[in-house]
Amino acid sequence: MKIHFYATLRDIAGGKTVELPLDHGATAREVLDAIVARFPAMKKELLQEDNKLYGHVHFFINGRDVQFLMDGMDTRIKPEDVITIFPAVGGG
Repeated sequence: MKIHFYATLRDIAGGKTVELPLDHGATAREVLDAIVARFPAMKKELLQEDNKLYGHVHFFINGRDVQFLMDGMDTRIKPEDVITIFPAVGGG
């Protein structure tokens, strides 16, 4: 499964796109757990102490933020789905 990262997360992942060996049908939560297992430094960038996504982190499935999907982090990932994760970026 290919995961696309943006902003500071690219540095941690070592590139824009990373392939993770996950079964299709995994939930968004399982994808997130696999990302943190492979890149432990991402935990502090993505997750609060209770292991929920920070509000400023966006986890998209096919361009839709998982927080607005009916099943949220329990959404099942299909083979054709595109996963994108990025932190909010500020500046001025």
